[in-house]
Amino acid sequence: MPAGPAPFCIRPRGVLRGAVLTLVFTGVLATAAATGALPRQESAGAERRAPVRAPGGATVDGAALSRAAAAAMADGKSGKQAAEEFVSRSGDRWGAVYDKKEYAEFEQALDGAYTGVGLSAGRSGEGGVRVTRVRPGGPAERAGLRAGDRLVSVDGRSVEGLSVSEVVSLLRGDGVPGSAVELRVGRGRAVWTQRLRRARLATDPVTVRRLDDGAVLIRVAAFTKGAGTRVRDAVRAAPAGAGVLLDLRGNSGGLVEEAAVAASAFLDGGLVATYDVDGEQRAVYAEGGGDTGRPLVALIDGGTMSAAELLTGALQDRGRAVTVGSRTFGKGSVQMPSALPDGSVAELTVGHYRTPAGHAVDGRGIMPDLAAGDGAEERARTVLSGLGGGS
Repeated sequence: MPAGPAPFCIRPRGVLRGAVLTLVFTGVLATAAATGALPRQESAGAERRAPVRAPGGATVDGAALSRAAAAAMADGKSGKQAAEEFVSRSGDRWGAVYDKKEYAEFEQALDGAYTGVGLSAGRSGEGGVRVTRVRPGGPAERAGLRAGDRLVSVDGRSVEGLSVSEVVSLLRGDGVPGSAVELRVGRGRAVWTQRLRRARLATDPVTVRRLDDGAVLIRVAAFTKGAGTRVRDAVRAAPAGAGVLLDLRGNSGGLVEEAAVAASAFLDGGLVATYDVDGEQRAVYAEGGGDTGRPLVALIDGGTMSAAELLTGALQDRGRAVTVGSRTFGKGSVQMPSALPDGSVAELTVGHYRTPAGHAVDGRGIMPDLAAGDGAEERARTVLSGLGGGS
């Protein structure tokens, strides 16, 4: 399945009155939700490749898509299939169509609970499908599966030629806890069959721990519902003077309003991002009262996407954080849901967002202030200590 992102309302300062939108890397977060792998990564199960913008930044006409779906239904065809073909021809890199069940499942996933086997699937460089992450404590980990394993088939169906979303649909099955799924898995030269039972998996997108030097590490795996408040509460509970290491590596994004709340933990109001919807310029603001003095370092990498990039751009442009790591993924497009006549939902690209300084993110990503590879966390801690954030 892929399941589409749930809509939400941006409410700060009355911006975007009455409208709903999401800023979600649908091919990543939806995959994670479907497999029960959030938080996880990105990393939740994403393809590590540069996004491709729609030609000329073009967007899909929702009304035209709805008419195409209605016409197909009148001819006795599938409205969803017609909509998928329409979106495919449009060149909308991030556009996708979901049936009613898939969309409902993703909305549920954003609440932080999933039925799945606890693995994330992504496209490999050779064109196959690999396990990108295994959720601790889930059925896949208990069975001994590892990140990097190849998926050969699911319930006897070869995954060759299937999209990641189609593979996810097979893994997801009927979404009933306890139902069985049989995987054909490869590792090196070995290939074997593994039978798993799907389970209901609760996830925690935000984890907080105190470091040896007194600083506080806040890791945000995804901006699902409540994640922004968790970040803000963690900052407020941190000891006076303690620095914060905000780990956004592998964060696949999520809800813009949650990223804005997280930004409010470190900013005293002001601009978080601007974006356009069908050519109309709009904005997202942080709430006032954030901690603007506490030393802050943000860790980012190629798995930092979407709403996580929005937060990164705000903290970087406004001089609130030193960013350490590697270039972010570069997913800066805005999708809005459109209901189709058969009850399915199309997520269509309607615009793109920019950081407070006006930098475009889509297809470009955000460069860190300080580049770091494998030793990024250690380097970030050194920087934080230099800012006075450690003991």
